[in-house]
Amino acid sequence: MNTDMSAYGLWSLVIVNSAVFILFAYSFFKPRTPRDWRSFSAFSAFLVALFAEMYGFPLTIYFMSGWLQSRYPNVEWFSHDAGHLLEMMFGWKTNPHFGPFHILSFAFIVGGFILISAAWKVLYDAQHKRTLATAGPYGYVRHPQYVGFILVMFGFLLQWPTLLTLAMFPVLTFMYAKLAKSEEREAIAEFGDAYTLYVAEVPAFIPRLQHIFGSSHIGGYRQ
Repeated sequence: MNTDMSAYGLWSLVIVNSAVFILFAYSFFKPRTPRDWRSFSAFSAFLVALFAEMYGFPLTIYFMSGWLQSRYPNVEWFSHDAGHLLEMMFGWKTNPHFGPFHILSFAFIVGGFILISAAWKVLYDAQHKRTLATAGPYGYVRHPQYVGFILVMFGFLLQWPTLLTLAMFPVLTFMYAKLAKSEEREAIAEFGDAYTLYVAEVPAFIPRLQHIFGSSHIGGYRQ
């Protein structure tokens, strides 16, 4: 195996890409509370871990190189393109940036950021009016911003899966679920029966299909 590592060791790109995506996420999410900062910091750590392997050192490829080389002997696993593991393992022969998993990853990443942005606008208005956020994305799920973060992370996993980010993903998902529970306890204390009714009508993370495709609004919350 040719172990030329010239495609890696680009730590300036690690810093630049991490900073760009973290600032991009910050502009969409705009954390304000300690809970917001915890969720945003966890997401930022995921991005740093991702780009550290994408441009710095391919730890996943290094640990799996023996198995990968024996199973897929025609791939130069220490080339940069080989970091697109799913394209390589499924035999995509041309530029992996145009592979099906890479294209699908962009759909998840862009969709996640759009969801985070749309949800933040609704939540910001509701907080200033001291009302319950039920419009827009909040009419489909109770925690659209956390769903957005999960979509973005999943998109990056499709694009460039690593052992560390694969391990982080379920941990961060569980963390967002716990943060959501904490938020709901506070919302019940503040809004009482109105929020209890909202919980009964709108799912936490996965929207109901009839809510997405149906012509009627569930509980009047979709606006």
